[in-house]
Amino acid sequence: MTSEPERTVVVVVGAGFTGLSAALELKAAGIDFLLLEARDRVGGRVEARQNGLGERIDSGGQFLCEDMPELMALVAARGKTLVETYLDGDFVAQPAMSAREAERTYAGSMAIRDRMNTIAPDDPANAGLTVATWLDGQNDPDDAKAVFRSMIEGLWCQALEKLPLWHLIDNDRRITNEVTELQYFVRETMPSLAGDLARDLGDRLRLSTAVMAIEHGPGRVRIVSAAGIIEARTVLIAVPPTMAAKLDFAPPLPTGLQRALAVWQSGAVIKVLVRFPTAFWRDHGLSGMVMWRDLPGLFACDVSKDDDHAALVVFVGGPLALRWRELGDAALRAEIAKRLVEALGPEAGDILDLSYRDWTDDRWSGGAYSDLIIDATATDTERTLLTGAAPVHFASSELSPSFPGYVEGAIVAGRIAARKIMADLQSAIATSASGS
Repeated sequence: MTSEPERTVVVVVGAGFTGLSAALELKAAGIDFLLLEARDRVGGRVEARQNGLGERIDSGGQFLCEDMPELMALVAARGKTLVETYLDGDFVAQPAMSAREAERTYAGSMAIRDRMNTIAPDDPANAGLTVATWLDGQNDPDDAKAVFRSMIEGLWCQALEKLPLWHLIDNDRRITNEVTELQYFVRETMPSLAGDLARDLGDRLRLSTAVMAIEHGPGRVRIVSAAGIIEARTVLIAVPPTMAAKLDFAPPLPTGLQRALAVWQSGAVIKVLVRFPTAFWRDHGLSGMVMWRDLPGLFACDVSKDDDHAALVVFVGGPLALRWRELGDAALRAEIAKRLVEALGPEAGDILDLSYRDWTDDRWSGGAYSDLIIDATATDTERTLLTGAAPVHFASSELSPSFPGYVEGAIVAGRIAARKIMADLQSAIATSASGS
């Protein structure tokens, strides 16, 4: 004899910061809900693991800055401790060049980015252009172009040859910080904040509950998981678009929505934390920041928590991550150590621990840091997903009006989606009460 389905008003799928934020909005409004998460933890692309020294480290999303108001407010409200990222001193360019040349080259790359952002995303003259094609047509020094490529492939973790120009411009305009996004990180780790939010949800949160199918019709949904069936009035899919596309919808979603989900691809990134006995680079007047022009997407910076926890984080993004992950564990570690020694000198070989997290093809996220549209013609994609097809709604950091691809964007997206659902529910109740 089969058990009766569980019933609620709203089901939220995915307990990253988008789903957590949406669920807390629903709770505050007194609306019954369930939050389902496939993993055995919350946080999504924000994660903490133990390194080889037994220290708990951020293995996923980590940084924030004062220009991210929602995230900064949460950090303060939850009593977290901010560590200011060490940025004093010179940054190192690879292949080597003088500090003056490096500054000039970096300024040249930022000039390219600023010029790009003067273009209207919907300018018909740029229809169908990839960022790579546009960059090839710019009259800038090769070194500046190389830094621009490394910067963008490092930030967005996607090959410029796949990234539509309009999409990058549109995303870049929504990232409005005036101070570096590397300004701070959370001493207790960013996932500790997600955990605090999760505890407020009590038994409304269900971990290790992967959704297998979503059956939907006017004013009703049935969520099918290994843990059973849940019936609700509406569902919010709060996972990255590539993961939402893998869900089984019955009946199939409208054609426009199917296409809107199908044009995304997750970024590829390997995040590495390297622990040292001391922050030796500081003694040499260096910030610990390294950017490689000849290896686009490779970047390092100082994430020392204090004098007893000297560390560099190394990001391997985009096509480089796809190549290096094929090296195998030992060769990948050797490659990273070799590059650090070349950039920072022999002291960089005195490694206490090297731990890494390969986010490429992650089972429940698809990749990192975010998904990106790879079809230059799919200009209505975000609008289509945000409209959804009631009672099925979508939200993710990628769709946020501010800071897409960041934790800040995830928080904003979740809150907006929850408020939209609440407004729809109130409208339905009012319509039903009026008898129309």
